[in-house]
Amino acid sequence: MKILVLNCGSSSVKYRVIEVGSGVETVLTKGIVDRIGLPDGDAADHKSAIEKIISSMTDRIDAVGHRVAHGGSYFDGSVVVDDDVIRKIKSCFELAPLHNPANLQGILSVAQILPDVPQVAVFDTAFHQTIPAKNYMYALPWECYEKLGVRKFGFHGTSHKFVAEKGAAMCGLDIHNSKIITCHIGNGGSVTAIVNGRSVDTSMGFTPVDGLVMGTRCGAVDAGAVLFVGEKLGLGYDELSDLINKRSGVLGVSGLSSDMRDIVAASESGNERATLALEMYDERVKHFIGAYAAQMGGVDLIIFTGGVGENQWQSRERICRGLEFMGVRFDVAANDGLRGEDKIISARGSEVKVAVVTTDEELVIARDTYRLTR
Repeated sequence: MKILVLNCGSSSVKYRVIEVGSGVETVLTKGIVDRIGLPDGDAADHKSAIEKIISSMTDRIDAVGHRVAHGGSYFDGSVVVDDDVIRKIKSCFELAPLHNPANLQGILSVAQILPDVPQVAVFDTAFHQTIPAKNYMYALPWECYEKLGVRKFGFHGTSHKFVAEKGAAMCGLDIHNSKIITCHIGNGGSVTAIVNGRSVDTSMGFTPVDGLVMGTRCGAVDAGAVLFVGEKLGLGYDELSDLINKRSGVLGVSGLSSDMRDIVAASESGNERATLALEMYDERVKHFIGAYAAQMGGVDLIIFTGGVGENQWQSRERICRGLEFMGVRFDVAANDGLRGEDKIISARGSEVKVAVVTTDEELVIARDTYRLTR
């Protein structure tokens, strides 16, 4: 079965065609249509972008899988797209205003271009629907949850699920009898506690701004501090949203960049604010590792993935330094210089294993699409 995987952003469509079936998983082609709707862009709109992608293919597409950012409380797994699914994706627009409308546009465009081809929606939030109420609820007045649906949703679920299963296999663990902490860290990032293959807590919350220090997002911060800043600077809602989502994180602290490669280079050149941004970034990851180890009553495996997790070996070392008390024996030599490679980076005999596991969210989408449509 040849499956087209689409990741529709506000101004781009990333795609991959994967052949799945009979134990075969082969990437046939991949690419991106960028700067959609701009004068110098590759396409006028999402429909024309997808038409361009499909017209470039010589093989027939059997099914299409879509990454959808937010499924609210509706979806605890991937689903075949129908009118009810479309309605529920629309109802989550206000929860993910930058992502869900673009995701849905991709679905509606495919329905027009390939009306007889089945489609599957794979939600970033679905994996975290197993989080218990004691961990997803906020201590706000009950009507905020009951009437407005304010609760922790979590994100990066597709990646957390994939690397937990892959990492468990690498380390000889039974995913259904294990305690795993997955650190998906990059420009955006989240840490998830996984017990017996099920998410029980995660660092992102109602929106992706919570939890870790990120490229431009502030992560966990005293809500009172945000109110104070808004009042003193006379900022409205949109301006506050811009502050915590686009002007904070390592960019806000360093004043230089949201790209960790730039921050590392500046730190190595003696920039003190860049060094502070790195320390804050790494320390927040360590904070959640410790918290989730305590919450789960121990941990068998810590996984690093994502742009920083897979490539910034210095961050992995700083995060794991000092975790000996909980059974981590870190292999500095195995970690040194490691980039983009699956590898165990804990020492032989370490009570808690540590591994770098490369993620592949498109493959997860293809697998789910195959499973639901074959």
